[in-house]
Amino acid sequence: MARLVVRTVSEVCVTVGTLIVLFVVYVLFWTGVRADSAMDGEIGKLQDQWSTGPVAAGQPGGPGKQPPYENGKSFAVMYIPRFGADWSKPVLEGTAVDVLKKGLGHYERTARLGETGNFAVAGHRRTYGDPFKDFPRLRPGDAVVLTDGTTWFTYRIDRRPYRTLPTDIGVIDPVPRKSGYNGPGRYLTLTTCEPEWGHSHRLIAWAHLDSTQPVERGRPSALSG
Repeated sequence: MARLVVRTVSEVCVTVGTLIVLFVVYVLFWTGVRADSAMDGEIGKLQDQWSTGPVAAGQPGGPGKQPPYENGKSFAVMYIPRFGADWSKPVLEGTAVDVLKKGLGHYERTARLGETGNFAVAGHRRTYGDPFKDFPRLRPGDAVVLTDGTTWFTYRIDRRPYRTLPTDIGVIDPVPRKSGYNGPGRYLTLTTCEPEWGHSHRLIAWAHLDSTQPVERGRPSALSG
C-alpha cells in the first residue's frame, strides 16, 4: 500500500512538473514567437499603407482634418537605438491586453504624436516579445524616434527611469507630474512593469520632442548615426 502511495505521489509530481515546464515554455518562448510575428505584421501593414503615398488634402486624413487614432490599430513605428540597431516596434491605439500582444499601446486621451501635450505609450517588460526588456538602460539624451509615414519625430530622454505605483496616473498628464517639466510642451512618456517579472510597480521614462523632419529627407541622424 505504501509503495502504491509513493508511486502515485511520484507520478503526480512528474505530471505537475511537466505542466509547469510547458507553461514556462509557453510564457517565455511561444508568446514571444507569436508577438514577434504579430509586430512584424503590423509594421508590414503600415509600410504597405505608407507606400501608397500621403493622404491628399481635403480627404479625411488630410491637413487640418486628422482623424482620431482607431482603437486597436497601428499608426506609427518606434525606434530606440539604445535597445539595439534592429529594435523597432509598432504603436497601436489603446492599452488593452490584446493590443499589447501586438506591439506598444498609446494611452487613449493622451496627445497625438508630435503635438503639444504628452504622447504616452505602454509596453510589456517581459513576455509577448519583451519589447521593453531593456527599459532600465535608458539614459538622459537617448533618442526615441517615431514615424507616422510622413514625418520623423525624434524625442530625447530627460532623466533615468522613474519607479512608481500603478495608481500614479499623473505620470501621463499633459505636463506629467514628477517629470521635472514646468509647463506645456511636446512630451513623450514610456511606461512598463517593474520588477522585470512582476507588476507591483511601474517604470516611467520621460522625453521631450527634439526635432522633426519629413520622411522624404531620409532617416534622422539619431538612427543613421
